[in-house]
Parts: sequence; structure tokens; C-alpha cells
Amino acid sequence: MGRLAQTEGLTDIQREILATVREFVDKEIIPVATELEHRDEYPTRIVEGLKELGLFGLMIPEEYGGLGESLLTYALCVEEIARGWMSVSGIVNTHFIVAYMLKQHGTQEQRDHFLPRMATGEVRGAFSMSEPGLGSDVSAITSKGVRDGEEYVLNGQKMWLTNGGSSNLVAVLCRTDEGHPEGTAPHKSMTTFLVEKEPGFGQVKPGLTIPGKIDKMGYKGVDTTELIMDGLRVPADRVLGGATGRGFYQMMDGVEVGRVNVAARGCGVAQRAFELGVSYAQQRQTFGKPIAQHQAIQFKLAEMGTKVEAAHAMMVNAARKKDSGQRNDLEAGMAKYLASEYCKEVVEDAFRIHGGYGFSKEYEIERLYREAPMLLIGEGTAEIQKMIIGRRLLEEYRLPG
Repeated sequence: MGRLAQTEGLTDIQREILATVREFVDKEIIPVATELEHRDEYPTRIVEGLKELGLFGLMIPEEYGGLGESLLTYALCVEEIARGWMSVSGIVNTHFIVAYMLKQHGTQEQRDHFLPRMATGEVRGAFSMSEPGLGSDVSAITSKGVRDGEEYVLNGQKMWLTNGGSSNLVAVLCRTDEGHPEGTAPHKSMTTFLVEKEPGFGQVKPGLTIPGKIDKMGYKGVDTTELIMDGLRVPADRVLGGATGRGFYQMMDGVEVGRVNVAARGCGVAQRAFELGVSYAQQRQTFGKPIAQHQAIQFKLAEMGTKVEAAHAMMVNAARKKDSGQRNDLEAGMAKYLASEYCKEVVEDAFRIHGGYGFSKEYEIERLYREAPMLLIGEGTAEIQKMIIGRRLLEEYRLPG
């Protein structure tokens, strides 16, 4: 383990958890990741290993069978997993966001019903905001839930569900006009529904279809899907929190911690790219000496190492702020923006250090080169982060009067 991206002030338990996860990544993920990624194969054995480690219950309270750990511990684990293969961190992240939303906003019955089985990984979560035509404009969603007795009937099409096929619980954001007068702000007439389903593709329950995996440039292995609701009936007691109209706030709370996760993924991928670059630079020789001895390569390594260190520090700060109970949307937005941009740059420099071999599928850096761009758009694009950051800075530095 190198000197970069160390975290001060961790407890013995946190250090032990991280050491266990790092050992698992080095032994069980890195040796098989590129082969599985090239086949776009779901990492079943890796997921089973993570279940055994208790990672699916890392932040679920101990009373529900989880480990009750902090967001910081979780983010540092994600960083380690993404260092091995970013797709695996995606499998964990969406599950974790749903568990977090249940813990923070669910009714007691909902928490009792889902969280113990989520802690073991028996119930695996996915969450769904986006739709084919709206991108980052969540307030423009058209999927709708209409009350019918003791049930709601859901109709609409959702897009970009990570774990869409493999999950058996999906938190779905829909518009519900029930109890909201004409002219109500769009974000105040949204509701999160907890939809239980069977894993798989096709019609997974009456009124619910998961068409199949979306073929992607990178971020393979994990299933990214659409979700089509056509007369899907959901019991009224599966409205998250038991009341309509709160869905937007619940989802934004989940996305806030999700952005810390994406920052952690950027840190992990950048670390791996640095490791590959600094190692290759010491083995590859040109003009009679290792290329690491050429000043041009040393400058690249210096920039890469600095970016790895800076991104890690911002990610840790954002996680600690959330753990302290403070609002962290500014810090999470900054960390996500910086870590994803720096990740792309560090990966590209490592790719350049590899020269022609970086273009070969035989070398791991080729996979990282295709994975890094997803971080620039996942959990809100870089442009959306900058909008959030700019607005919050203007709030903080508003002129008097």
C-alpha cells in the first residue's frame, strides 16, 4: 500500500474493515475484473463474497443486522472496490442508496420489513429517477401514480437503472397529484414507491417489464436497464414514508450520499490508474533507461499523484460533513466534480504512459479508459455539479441587504 490517499483519524475497526476489503479486492476482484468486463458478465462470485463480508449491510443500523458504520467508512470501502473494478462499486451503491432512504425516511414497518434482508444482501436495491427524455431535469418526470382504493396504479418509462435486472426492490419516483392543488410546484407532487419484483428480464411481474441490459461503452458487468410500468399496482403501504409528495426530497437526500460514493469511485479508479502508470514507467525502457527517469514522465507522475491526493481529501471531507449531521451538498458536489474530472485526467495520463500498449485490451488501463467517462455524467453531470456549487456559494457569500 503506497503513501497516497491515506486517511487520518480512523478507528481500529475502520482500519480493520478497510484492510479486509483491500485484501478481497487484490485477491478476488483485480485478477478477474478485466476478463469479466470484456465478456460483460455479471460478477456473481464477487457479489457473493461481498455478502459474506457483510458489505451490503455496512451502513444499515445494527438493530437491523447491519454493521452500523459511517458514510466515511462506506466511502473508503467504495474507493477500494472501485480501485479493483468500478462496476462492482455500482452494484453496492444503488443498494446502499435505497437502504439509506429507508433508514432515513421509511415507516417503522418498512424498515422492519426490508432492512434486515437488505443487510444480508438477500434483498438487493435499485433506485429510479431518470426517464428517457429528461436527463438531469428531475422535476420534468412524467411517470405517474394514481390512487385506486388501497393501491396505486403506476404508469411510465424509466431509464438508467443500475441493478435493474438483478435487484428485487426498486425505489421509483413518480408524479402523484393526489392532495396537491393545481399549480403546485412539480417537486412537491412527487412520491417514492417501493416496488418489489423478481430478479430477471422481461415481464418480472404484472405491469412491470425490464426489457434487458443496455449495451454500454464501459461500466460493464453491472446491469443497466430501462423499467416500463403499464398498470403496475403497488400497495399504498409501499409509499416511502407513508405519505405522498415527499419523493423529491427523499431522492435528493439519497443522491447527496450517492455523490460522495461517485467521488469515492473516482478516487479509486484514479488510484488504480496511478498504480498502473507508475509501475509501467519503471519497467518500460527507452533510450537505454526506464521511462520513469525521463523528466516528461516524472512530470506526469507528479501531476497524477497530486490529483489522487487532492480528490481523496475532498471526498473524505464531504463524507465527514454528512456524518456530523451537517448539510453537505456543497462539499459533495465539489468532491464529485473534482474527483471525476481528476479521475479522467489521471487515467488518460496513465494511458499515455503505456504508449501503444494502452490501446491493447491485454492491458488493464484500456478498461479504465472506458470506465472513467461514466463518472462525468453519473449522479448528475459535471455541469449540474457546477450549478449546485455556484448556487450554494452565492448563498454562503450573499452580500448584505
